Amino acid sequence: MSATTETRTARGRLRSQVLACLREQRVALAAATLAMVGVVLADVLAPWPLKIIFDHILLGHPLPAALSGLQPLLSLGAWPALAISAGAIGAIALLSGALSYLQLYTSAKIGHRITWQLRGALFAQLQSLSLAYHRDGRTGEMITKVAGDTNLLRDMFSDWALTLVRHVLTLVAMLAVMFVLNWQLALVVAGTLPPLLGVIFWLNRRVKATVREQRRHEGRMTSRLNEVLSSIALVQAFGRQSFEEDRFRREIEANYTSGMRTTRSTGAIVKAIAVVSAAGTAITVLLGAREVLAGRLSPGELLVFVTYVTSLYKPVRDLGRLAAKFSRASVSAQRVAEILDLEPEIADAPDALELQRPSGEIVFENVSFGYTQGRPVLEGLNLRIAAGERVALVGPSGAGKSTLINLLLRLYEPSAGRVLIDGIDIRRYTRESLRREIGIVLQDNMLFGVSVRENIAYGRPDAPLEAIEAAARAARAHEFIVDLPAGYDTELGERAASLSGGQRQRLCLARALVKSPAILAMDEPTASVDAVSARLIHEAVAHIHRGRTLIVIAHELVDMASYDRVLVLKNGQVVEQGTHEALLRQRGAYLALVERRHA
Repeated sequence: MSATTETRTARGRLRSQVLACLREQRVALAAATLAMVGVVLADVLAPWPLKIIFDHILLGHPLPAALSGLQPLLSLGAWPALAISAGAIGAIALLSGALSYLQLYTSAKIGHRITWQLRGALFAQLQSLSLAYHRDGRTGEMITKVAGDTNLLRDMFSDWALTLVRHVLTLVAMLAVMFVLNWQLALVVAGTLPPLLGVIFWLNRRVKATVREQRRHEGRMTSRLNEVLSSIALVQAFGRQSFEEDRFRREIEANYTSGMRTTRSTGAIVKAIAVVSAAGTAITVLLGAREVLAGRLSPGELLVFVTYVTSLYKPVRDLGRLAAKFSRASVSAQRVAEILDLEPEIADAPDALELQRPSGEIVFENVSFGYTQGRPVLEGLNLRIAAGERVALVGPSGAGKSTLINLLLRLYEPSAGRVLIDGIDIRRYTRESLRREIGIVLQDNMLFGVSVRENIAYGRPDAPLEAIEAAARAARAHEFIVDLPAGYDTELGERAASLSGGQRQRLCLARALVKSPAILAMDEPTASVDAVSARLIHEAVAHIHRGRTLIVIAHELVDMASYDRVLVLKNGQVVEQGTHEALLRQRGAYLALVERRHA
């Protein structure tokens, strides 16, 4: 499929999202449309009371047949007619203002609703994409798309779209009236529009190119900011503030340069419209005055004509600005559509089963996998873990230990072979039910900036306080939790930085246990904690088995004798397996790991 075809497909999905929302908001859309038509009619009617005043009240010209219905107004006398005509000017202005407000309110409601739905769809889509996408993508770029690009789309749907239609209708209506009044003069005015629109179109293409570059730089800038702020302790510890400031300044300068190019192109559009508008108004006044002197146009009609010309170039000027804004919104729409177009690599089968209280037998059957094409991490791996077995995975970095857990959770799919739980391929289970039955404790003890209670109950939101406290006690976390200012209701800051690494890890263990999972997987749970916390975590692991299948990626090789089996991985294969004592007697790869750890 070509890039152009892919872009059209993506935009088609985005269009479907927008159209679905517009169907939901059809009442508001109809109200906004009617209000817009009313504003156009008010703009067209606005100069006509002035014509009545000048031609038929001040100069006393008889009314034409088209306005004969106003004869009773003139029969009231000059001053009452002037007062009513002046009142009509105010009434038209009030009506136009009220209708403009109605259009602004209803269209803003539509725009915000569309943005709400798009952001929800984008967030859901990003969560559904595999870890491979998030591993290779830039977090800041994604944030810019969800927050910044959708803001531009909101403005487009809440204001720009109906404003564009209103201006086009105003142009058509005013030109039509002008041709009725004096087609020769109207032809002169209309003749200035094609070259002006041509200039706008040409400059608009330049704006679109510079906006695309600007949005790319904004995404890079946000990514850089997010990366540095999330690693601020490392930056400060290494004294690299000046280095990071220089790198961020380069991103800012690149964004500034592309932004100024966009501003220059947009300014050129506005300037071109202003020049043509002034020239068109001058020509209209000159030629219109000649028509008045020749008796082919009345002074009031010239006033209407000049008012229309002045009003005519205002929509054109606004159209130029809108064209630049639409260019920016078009780039944003394409960036949003790129995400919506992605097909999740991992999805539930249409007839997927619910995994319910499995016994916990796990089988890796001839499994191969690599994070990068041509660089396998696992290759033809065969492994069986019995239900309720306690297994430790050991081996050098890069041997594939964490990969086994990632595949078990279906965070990635094997390139060959299959993973089974209770004899059924895990691809036959729904991802939600699969992950519900697997408790996971990651090496990176990530917590959210909410209360301790909410963090522990993250995988089981309906868990009662009794279950939360029981999980915390099992994880050896209850003692320090009750010493916090508000106990289980203590709000943790971002990434729970106020807690020690060991405390965070014990909360993560409690979070896994509160689900009462049939399978518990732990990725080096004591790798980055102090000795006291490591001892507490080992005690917790020793007491929480109770029939669960337990898989622990072990780094420190402590308490290996407490596991039913130790699996030694190397180059994506199980090279040794057995109990701690049996492996030591083999004097092979496991003994070498133990000696290296204690060297």
